[in-house]
Amino acid sequence: MNWWLVAFPCAKEVGEVSFRRRRPGLVALVTAAAPGCFAPELCISALGQVPQTLNGPPVQVQPYVSEPGVPMITIAPGTLNTFPIGDGSGTGGDGAGTGGDGSDGDGTGAGTTSNSEALTTMLGTTWGATAVANAQALGLNPSALAATCVIESGCQNLSGSGAQGVFQMYSAAFQEGIQTALSIDPSLASQIVSGDAGRMDPVTESIAAAGYQLQAVDALQNAGIANPTVLDTRGFYNFGPANGVALATADPSETMAAAMPNVSAATLAKNGVTPGETVGQWQASIRGKVGNAANQTVLGV
Repeated sequence: MNWWLVAFPCAKEVGEVSFRRRRPGLVALVTAAAPGCFAPELCISALGQVPQTLNGPPVQVQPYVSEPGVPMITIAPGTLNTFPIGDGSGTGGDGAGTGGDGSDGDGTGAGTTSNSEALTTMLGTTWGATAVANAQALGLNPSALAATCVIESGCQNLSGSGAQGVFQMYSAAFQEGIQTALSIDPSLASQIVSGDAGRMDPVTESIAAAGYQLQAVDALQNAGIANPTVLDTRGFYNFGPANGVALATADPSETMAAAMPNVSAATLAKNGVTPGETVGQWQASIRGKVGNAANQTVLGV
């Protein structure tokens, strides 16, 4: 058995020499790993940290073996930076997804994102976030609900002898909407103010309005409109089921009076429809009120 004298640079003290029982073949291995450290004075120089003052650029490290796939880059000291430097003028996204804007020419392009100016308005109320959560629970695009709120009252809780609340619902439509919503998600009953007083409670009426819009979707799908938009369902909400289907399927050049012959001129005027106004012009007015929500789909996304 042979004994070999090996110097370890990382011993407890500088220059410490340790005896280790080693096979002869390990001497070469140790020599390769720690060349020049077989004398105490050499190990001291290897471990000692002598302060240095840099003068000029630091020495570039050139690896013995390059990493696969990574090019070797050499920059001569004193040359300009060869890499482009950004000017810091880049901007982050604003996080505002938008729906379709009807830019395909006929105003029928359907967006699918739920963000909209109308939704921002509704979320600015104390009850808006709850209304969004309830709409999503019912499978409704929150922007569709918000668009109705914006058109009807600017999302303000308004009272009156007929339509009331932030969604300006009449009693019959309100009760129908509540029943539809609860048939889809019975757990929403815990948030509902019972009776007609619920029309003046924004959360309760938002549930009713969501249910009523889902009724509109069902009616329009039965009429052949597979995925109705906010604009498609607006007539249903504004003028009732039969007239809603008529408006959604009418030619844009047809007059509102011709598309809904059972609606009087006085009722049209009360809803802001001028004599001779076409369906296309009425649809344009809706887009002007709710912006990018108009062409979003009503069903949740």
